[in-house]
Amino acid sequence: MDQPKYAQRNAVVLGVSVDSVNSHKEFCTKQGLNFKLLADADDKVSAAYGTLTNLVVAKFSARHTFLIDPSGKIAKVYESVDPEKHSAEVLKELDAMEKLGGKP
Repeated sequence: MDQPKYAQRNAVVLGVSVDSVNSHKEFCTKQGLNFKLLADADDKVSAAYGTLTNLVVAKFSARHTFLIDPSGKIAKVYESVDPEKHSAEVLKELDAMEKLGGKP
């Protein structure tokens, strides 16, 4: 993960999932992730961002990325995420925001 590159830009990476805290710990360990995951057990955050998906027997948070500017407004939404390219896309967008005066 490009965590140091996000830190240089004063950006925070936070994941949200309706899974439990223990499930997140196991997932992060297995995947080698080093960013925080919010356990959205009551589905409120996922519902507020429009990412809550209900299948017949399961609920989950869709894998979207929200780039939120320093004032707390959503600056960009990525609804289709390719894990191989996604971090570079977001870092590029953060750099563009900074050039426009919207420091991340």
